[in-house]
Amino acid sequence: MLHILIEPLITLRALLSEHVLFTVGAMLLMGYCIGILARYVKLPEITGFILAGVMLGDSMLGIVPLQVAGSMKMITEIALGLIALTIGSEFSLSKLKRMGSPVLWISLFQLVGTFVIVLGAMVLAGLALPFAMILAAIATTSSPAVVVAMVQSLRAKGFFVDCLYGTVALLDAGAVILFGICFSLAAGMLGWAGGEESASSLFWSALGEVVLSLAAGLVMGSILHMSIARKNHPNEILLIVLGIVCMATAIAIVFHLSPLLMNMTAGAVLTNVSARHHRIFRLLEPLTPPLYALFFVLAGSELQLSILMRPTVLLLGFVFICSRNLAKWGTTYLGGRFTQCAVPIRLNLGLCMFPQAGVALGLVLLIQASPLAANMTDVQAQVVETLVNVVLLSVFINQLLGPPLAKGAIIRGNEMEEDE
Repeated sequence: MLHILIEPLITLRALLSEHVLFTVGAMLLMGYCIGILARYVKLPEITGFILAGVMLGDSMLGIVPLQVAGSMKMITEIALGLIALTIGSEFSLSKLKRMGSPVLWISLFQLVGTFVIVLGAMVLAGLALPFAMILAAIATTSSPAVVVAMVQSLRAKGFFVDCLYGTVALLDAGAVILFGICFSLAAGMLGWAGGEESASSLFWSALGEVVLSLAAGLVMGSILHMSIARKNHPNEILLIVLGIVCMATAIAIVFHLSPLLMNMTAGAVLTNVSARHHRIFRLLEPLTPPLYALFFVLAGSELQLSILMRPTVLLLGFVFICSRNLAKWGTTYLGGRFTQCAVPIRLNLGLCMFPQAGVALGLVLLIQASPLAANMTDVQAQVVETLVNVVLLSVFINQLLGPPLAKGAIIRGNEMEEDE
């Protein structure tokens, strides 16, 4: 009897899920409802959005199946473009002079320290050195999306927030370079490259990607400035900015550049060229709630709970998550002490780096998509699949636990800063 009642519902779900508009509506409404519940239990809305995504995904209700989630990458790309532009806007020369060298040193301490600690932990856990290097490089990434969403939801400002934006931006830029180096070395050690030239070319390709992304960001920022310098009507400015961000992000993806670095650089150009350009970011604020909701619900829908059932993934994932988060906090604290930063920065900045999402997933999936991976043996292919699942598990755990920790850290950091 139960089967007779459920089967039509399953058929209806499959039929409606084929239409993207239905899926988008379900994501927004479920994200809103679970976000409200999350607020009631003192959790950030972001955690509610991610849980809503898990419920809507293949792991539970199946309203947002993986194939549909894959076809909605445009939402992720637009959201990341605007997030990167917002982070870049915090890189004004006056702020950089005020922050001085601490942000650079804290980022360097965290990048190198996290890599070394996670590398050692993964080797001790039984992972071969080449694969441990790749995983350790991915461990250095954080989630700019969570940082921006948390800061905006709290309407936080001040020196602590400036340091937070600066650190997360420098970290992800450094992580991309570090990953390129480690992947090229690992490919040579595993015999994927078929020669040293192919492996070394991957490193230069990764370095070239960073340089070209920064250059493209300078051009994009200049175009944005010239396009809106004499515009006063808010609607005109909004249309121009969204159009250029969408086109530039697409160009970056097509030509294998980093949309994150490009939009971040463009935001830095805008904020330094004219103080009037701050109006751009005020105009974008009303668009962020639905975009962020879709972004995080979509991220949650791609997380597969079945990976939690694999013993190897559980073991390596536990070691990876614990070593990464301890390293993130510990190296940030040491970097803060080395540069004689204020106590609020030392104690709280590292907690804001726990969330992990888009950049980490992009890097781990790059392994499978790389032409060098075509030379993998069957055993190596199985290990790479395990690596992907370990990163997915880390994203799942850190996206649930990270936002509450980041929220508390931002609040404490600002309060302690005011007290001092």
